[in-house]
Amino acid sequence: MLPKTAEYALRAAIWLAGGQRRIASADVLAKHTKIPRRYLHKVLQDLVHGGLVRSQPGPGGGYALNRSPETISILDVVNAVAPLERIRACPLGLSSHTQLCPLHKELDKVYAATELSLKKVTLAQLLRSTSTIVPLCEVGERHAL
Repeated sequence: MLPKTAEYALRAAIWLAGGQRRIASADVLAKHTKIPRRYLHKVLQDLVHGGLVRSQPGPGGGYALNRSPETISILDVVNAVAPLERIRACPLGLSSHTQLCPLHKELDKVYAATELSLKKVTLAQLLRSTSTIVPLCEVGERHAL
């Protein structure tokens, strides 16, 4: 349901949220998140523009979260790169549809429920999960974060 860009942004944000390092290079991020390096650059730019990540140029530079993982929701990350589009008016442009038809009203409810669900979960909550499956890591490789 989410575009690949959102998936990539979530991988990068989770890795940055779980790392011991304050700054991670794009090469390190690409390696650990398995995001193609060229695509990662666009994703990171969007996250910087969205205020979720900061970049530090120069030797030893890289990327880091700009806010605490406790304050960044999954929805924040998604909205920074590929916002979910709610249905506000008839997608067909029918002038007689002054409000959403039953079909588009139900579809918009799905988008609203998705937004609410993604808004409820922070990066910190994902990292604190008691699951034996750690985001972005093979089981037993928690150090990769």
